[in-house]
Amino acid sequence: MTTFLLVLDLAGTFVFAISGAMAGVRFRLDLFGVMVVSLVAATAGGIFRDVLIGAVPPNAINDWRYIVVSVAAGLVAFRWHTAIERLRQPVLIFDGAGLALFAVTGTARALNYDVEPVGAILLGVLSGVGGGALRDILVAKPPTVLRSELYAVTAMAAAVVVVSGDLLELPPRPVALIGAGVCFALRLAAIKRGWELPSPR
Repeated sequence: MTTFLLVLDLAGTFVFAISGAMAGVRFRLDLFGVMVVSLVAATAGGIFRDVLIGAVPPNAINDWRYIVVSVAAGLVAFRWHTAIERLRQPVLIFDGAGLALFAVTGTARALNYDVEPVGAILLGVLSGVGGGALRDILVAKPPTVLRSELYAVTAMAAAVVVVSGDLLELPPRPVALIGAGVCFALRLAAIKRGWELPSPR
């Protein structure tokens, strides 16, 4: 399971790094600025999670693969941003994929450190939304997680699936994939259909 979680975590790092780099490109940052936003988007949520569960130094700092994957994704987005931009709402799509993968791996990692189910769900949500929130702050945008569209709720759905599977002693790999799929599908549906949480009139 450790290797499986590592693969999912690195995949989440890659897609979140793409979303960060694309946000930097849209705001016309230079190469250094794009790489900083890319790295922050890709690693901040995992760093927050690892510090809170006592897994220090955090994987994103201690394991060179996270830095290499983040830098590679940032360079890919910087070089081929025009091709990526042809996708419909590319930042939101990559952000949704990163959200799903990090929510699942964050929850599973918290459970591996014997965090109680409710705490594991909260840490899964934090893992998913942390990088995207800092990315938005760096480019002077209101963080997506604080706006009315469904965002943290979709991460919570993935975390609940993972925790439920753990409580029921179901095979962890299929449960993780189902949780990520639920989160990603809900996020894309919310973007497409404009689903929102209530906000003040």
